[in-house]
Amino acid sequence: MSENVQRLLIIIRHSPTGSSWVREALETALVGAALGQSISLLFMGEGVLALLPAQQSGPLGQKGTGAMIDVLPMYDIEQLHVTDASLEHLGLRRSQLACDTGPAEPAELIAQSDLVLNF
Repeated sequence: MSENVQRLLIIIRHSPTGSSWVREALETALVGAALGQSISLLFMGEGVLALLPAQQSGPLGQKGTGAMIDVLPMYDIEQLHVTDASLEHLGLRRSQLACDTGPAEPAELIAQSDLVLNF
């Protein structure tokens, strides 16, 4: 890894509906990747809901996030993590998510990152 490449961890905790937090987090990830940074995404709590299939537009014309998640691999963003505790809390299984995710230990991911952003 080049010395100029930072490892950026973006933690997404908010629901994809009712606010623009998830969309802003994904836009930040795409910009970081376009600038050559190494991006990892950690979905926790209600943020996991952004990974469910068929995300639709929200109230008041809020755009869905599904299309943005679909393009992440085109930007070499392939490290998507979800905590088992979040899946259990929401009554979900990893197989129900719209994309492949790995299990996450937040403390490990944070320790391995140069910069951490919370959304």
